Order: sequence, then structure tokens, then C-alpha cells
Amino acid sequence: MAEHRTMQRDALLDAARSLLSEGGTEALTFPALAERTGLARSSVYEYFRSRAAVVEELCAVDFPVWAAEVETAMRGADTAAGKIEAYVRRQLDLVGDRRHRAVVAISASELDAGAREKIRAAHGGLIAMIGEALGELGHEQPRLAAMLLQGVVDAAVRRIELGVAEEPGVIADAAVSMALRGVLA
Repeated sequence: MAEHRTMQRDALLDAARSLLSEGGTEALTFPALAERTGLARSSVYEYFRSRAAVVEELCAVDFPVWAAEVETAMRGADTAAGKIEAYVRRQLDLVGDRRHRAVVAISASELDAGAREKIRAAHGGLIAMIGEALGELGHEQPRLAAMLLQGVVDAAVRRIELGVAEEPGVIADAAVSMALRGVLA
């Protein structure tokens, strides 16, 4: 029975990822979740009391996985500059991933305090990782530099998601160049 409930919960989270990545937070509704999973709407309420609860669960499940992928990429680099490049590139590589698209949709939406706190905590983990590399480079204010560097990454993510004129690789190269020039200056 517990395994069945876990499978249904996973199916609901997967449906939520799809809905968020396809249509943003407006698309994440209990009727849509029920339709995607084949569950009755009342069954959806057995798992989650609100949309915010679905979002909190997605953050709790997906953010750590995403952050671990960025951390793994950084660990594979030999130099502080290589770690910064890996930090930027890995996040931009993940843009096409449904988990990432769902997370971006979530981050931009109005959420309750609990969900916002989970997002802040996960972002804080990413900022701490890159702050260490910036500290290795002798940066005087590694946390501030890390926050600004994440701003470059976030802008590049939005540019890639817009599907504008530039190829994602061109955007990634420009973001890496700006990041390295900015932090090494």
C-alpha cells in the first residue's frame, strides 16, 4: 500500500513538472493534475492540501538534485576559474530539463512563505558553492560576487528560455565570459 501511495505521489509530482514547464504556475491546478494522472480530484487532495504544497514538495525533491548536478560539475574542475565556468555552464545545460523549467516557473510565481523559504535555501546552497570558488580567487566579497554571478546565470537562463535569436551555446559562452571577466577583474 505504501509503495502504491509513493508511486501515485511521484506521478502527481511528474504531472506537476509537466504542467509547470508547459504553462507556468497558472497551468498547475488540481483538476489538471487529476486529469494527467487519471486520479480523482479528491485523491489529489489526499496527497496535497494546496498548490503551494505541491510546489513545496517539488522544491524539496528537485532543487537538491539540480544543485548536486551543479556541485558535481564544479568538483570536476581543477581551478577556481574552472569551477566558476562549470557552475555557469551546468546551470545553463539544465535549462531544457523539465525539472529546471518547473523550478523556474515556481521561482517566478507568488508562493507561500514555506515554499519561498525552500527556494531561498536551495539557492543559498548554490551561492555558497560558488562563493567558495570566488574566495579561492581572493575575491574580497565572495558572497556579493556570488549573488551577482547568479544574476548573470539567471539572465542567461531567461534568454535561452525565450528562444531568441542566439543559440543556447552562444548565450552560455557569453555568460561564462562575463562571469570570468567580472570575477577575475
